[in-house]
Amino acid sequence: MQEDFLHYIWKFQKYDFARAATTAGESVLIQDTGIHNELSGPDFFNSRLKIGEQLWAGNVEIHLKSSDWYLHRHESDESYDNVILHVVWEHDVEIYRADNSPIPTLELKNKVPLEVVEKYELLLSKKARWINCEDSFGKFERFETAHWLERLYFERLEAKSALVSRLLQKTENDWEAVLFQLLAKAFGLNINGESFLSIAQSFDFKIFRRNQGEILKLEAVLMGQAGFLEKECEDIYFQKLKEEYQYLQHKYKMSNAEVIKPKFFRLRPDNFPMIRLAQLAKVYAGTAFLLDRIMGAESIEDFYGIFQVELNAYWSCHYNFGKEHKPKKKRTTWAFIDLILINTIIPFQFAYFKHLGKPVETILELAEKVPAENNTIVAKFNLLKPAVALSSMESQALLQLKKNYCDLNKCLQCELGLKLLQQKTLQSP
Repeated sequence: MQEDFLHYIWKFQKYDFARAATTAGESVLIQDTGIHNELSGPDFFNSRLKIGEQLWAGNVEIHLKSSDWYLHRHESDESYDNVILHVVWEHDVEIYRADNSPIPTLELKNKVPLEVVEKYELLLSKKARWINCEDSFGKFERFETAHWLERLYFERLEAKSALVSRLLQKTENDWEAVLFQLLAKAFGLNINGESFLSIAQSFDFKIFRRNQGEILKLEAVLMGQAGFLEKECEDIYFQKLKEEYQYLQHKYKMSNAEVIKPKFFRLRPDNFPMIRLAQLAKVYAGTAFLLDRIMGAESIEDFYGIFQVELNAYWSCHYNFGKEHKPKKKRTTWAFIDLILINTIIPFQFAYFKHLGKPVETILELAEKVPAENNTIVAKFNLLKPAVALSSMESQALLQLKKNYCDLNKCLQCELGLKLLQQKTLQSP
């Protein structure tokens, strides 16, 4: 049993009210269960109770056992001084406030209907299931899943905006510099995301801003900071980049000592770091005022127009310096641009709109137009409930659901899990 289950019992009052009494024998009448607190501190704020003949207003703390109060050291934490009721499954010891006054305790073990406990145990029983509710997931109505997935999507955007906030602090609120760093991370994909981010952070973005429009200089900065121009190579294009980089490095006093070296292992040639860095340079060389264009884009086609670039003749014959192959157009694909929109542009817009105090709901329009990601988690959810993820909004929400709820057994914090517990029957797998 988890404390989440006791939170559910208290919040939705799934116990015998007629026998609600403290361990000292005083009756407990609940006027307001309080506000559920999911952060640090007491579990429910601003509860209103009548214990015996006395009305109380304060906080409620919930534990599996009374002794957990001391295990968690609440007796020495001032934030628990205003606890008016200790709700536990099993009462095994008396507890006291810092001033030695006893805290009334409500024991639930013999007051919760057996069917409520059985449904909880059935839902969370581990029987080689991918998610606890996989036998019931496909039976939820469309409006039920849609409502919860929208909430989960914004929850995921909030989490992703934390990186934006950290980068803003480091750049002294330079939104253009933050956009560049996030785009660099996105172009690096999973394998080289952190490496590309370290490259973007290794020099002042003003260097890119001053040389925007000059593709050779932008490529030279990125390739040089990545360490790709340190070797010896007779390739003419390589020599041009190296000469340009050495000039810019001396002029701007750039160092790449702390850059994480890009990897090639298990990458397909189209994702080689040279190609992705060259594409990033091409985006900036071909788009003036990139921040304004991104924030002003009105359709998904506008974004495709910004990020669909084709590399020059040299890169059409090379994946690496000095190694030539048959000509092949190297352009960013729509699928790659979709990943940029999902993982970078939409979270960036979310943070930017919040900063400006603009409504963030409009972001849903773009998220719903970007196709759903194709990965094993999304595919499995689509097997459980066909077409549950058609857009990136839904696929991102499902990733949030699996990682932060299903995998952690947080069924009682999930709208769908709560709905199953509210049903009269819960089908056994």
